[in-house]
Amino acid sequence: MEHPQKLEPALYVVATPIGNLRDITLRALDVLAGADVVAAEDTRNTSHLLKHHGIHAKQLMAVHQHNERGAAEKLVARIRAGDSVAFVSDAGTPAVSDPGALLVEAVIAAGLRVIPIPGASAVVAALSASGLNEPHFLFYGFLPNKSAARRTVMQALIGHPYTLVFYEAPHRIVECVADLHAVLGGARRIVLAREVTKLFETIHACTLADAESWLESDANQQRGEFVVLVSGAQPEEGLSAETLNTLKLLLEELPLKQAVQLATKITGENRSELYQRALQMKDAD
Repeated sequence: MEHPQKLEPALYVVATPIGNLRDITLRALDVLAGADVVAAEDTRNTSHLLKHHGIHAKQLMAVHQHNERGAAEKLVARIRAGDSVAFVSDAGTPAVSDPGALLVEAVIAAGLRVIPIPGASAVVAALSASGLNEPHFLFYGFLPNKSAARRTVMQALIGHPYTLVFYEAPHRIVECVADLHAVLGGARRIVLAREVTKLFETIHACTLADAESWLESDANQQRGEFVVLVSGAQPEEGLSAETLNTLKLLLEELPLKQAVQLATKITGENRSELYQRALQMKDAD
């Protein structure tokens, strides 16, 4: 790219491909070619992307989770001096389950402009091909590494009527799915979107009851980065998912009668119906 357009002094948060190098916008290429500094999570990965598209960066600078605060000060100074800074992570959109949030915060705090350059998103790509039709989704990102902590998070999400979306690493995917099954039950739909936009892309839909055996039937299906999508809670007749979740949380902290009494005040639902549902929950536990 020759004679790139002069960019105004600002931080440009640039989305890059999540796999296929052609999944990048023309605007993103213009910004990467024109920026005075390209700040990158991994300069080697970014150098490969730039070379693929024939871009010669004026300056490459490493900005990752271990040096982000210090690097942010330097980049704020550069923008104040009139330079344009393009920031990219290894894949997808910076600051979304990736480094970048601290840098963006620092630039905003300095009264300088932040300009988003949107593009490829693993979450949106997986959702679009999932076949899950809830009108809303909740993006959680990466779950905790340990099973007990994962299950605690899942318990808090159990009553939400939204599609639940997580990122997961290959070495934890089987354990993660097992925990989802244990906490959410086997009836919900799960979509395992593996290596989205890459050569071995796989998007598999099944019930949570069948997901673990599907993963274990072929070790190749456990490789690569995952987007995990789970259908939301279905409201039970008479009580909404939010009411059930409120009751469940209260039962974890209070005796049954107190939990029912407080749930009645909070939700306005019929006390007898809540009491019967609370008994069922206790029996299930």
